[in-house]
Parts: sequence; C-alpha cells; structure tokens
Amino acid sequence: MFSVTVRDHIMIAHSFRGEVFGPAQRLHGATFVVDATFRRPDLDDDSIVVDIGLATDQLKAVLGELNYRNLDEEPAFAEQNTTTEVLARTIADRLADRVATGQLGDGARGLTAITVTLHESHVAWASYERALPGPTTTAGAGAA
Repeated sequence: MFSVTVRDHIMIAHSFRGEVFGPAQRLHGATFVVDATFRRPDLDDDSIVVDIGLATDQLKAVLGELNYRNLDEEPAFAEQNTTTEVLARTIADRLADRVATGQLGDGARGLTAITVTLHESHVAWASYERALPGPTTTAGAGAA
C-alpha cells in the first residue's frame, strides 16, 4: 500500500457536554496539527499516490471551513460534542467528498482510503480512517 500525507493546522473554540469532560465543559480553545494520509494499492499513471499540491490545497480548504470558529455555533455540529475523534471524521468525510468530485485530480479516483489524524499535543492525537470507493475496473482487467 502506498501513502502520501499532507499537513496543516486549525484553531477552534468549543465546549463539551458531559461530566467525563470535566473543565472542558466550559468554552475553550484548541489548536490541532492535522495530517491527511491518502492511500492506494498501486501508483497512478504518473507514478504518484495523489497530487501533493492538490491534496495540500484541498486540506487547507476543508480546514478553512472550521478554522477560527466556535464550533458550538456551527449548524453542522448541533447537539454533538466536537471531540478530536468527531473532527477527524468530519475532515476525512469532507476530503472524501472532494476526491469524489474530482477536486484532487483524476488520478485521485484510484485512492482507496483516507486517514485524518488530529494532534492535540506532542503526546496525544486521534485518527479516523475511512475507505473510498476503489477505481472502477472492467471484467477481465488485469488478467494475464
């Protein structure tokens, strides 16, 4: 399996509901380093996993929708704790949508998985991995 990872960061504000979160139930800020890893079993016709420039641009665009926001006020997160895990899934899903619509280039249609990791600090992080629909093949393709 081949992979390429691009990195950016976001700064958000949010609060949590539930005693398990202790003082984080109050509004607080968080800065996350965000890694997006794109995977595929074989390289594309240009011998790459994904165009790194496009992947970087699309990660930045997805994060721009969250950056410097109070997530408690965002309709997409109504009645939901915006834990690190939830944010990783949200970012992965939004990147997957961009793969499906061709915003990461035609070669990205061969991607089979995306993993998004949010680093809360140098000692703690959470990830979410999701499968992508594989490339369409015709019957008998790849047969010897």
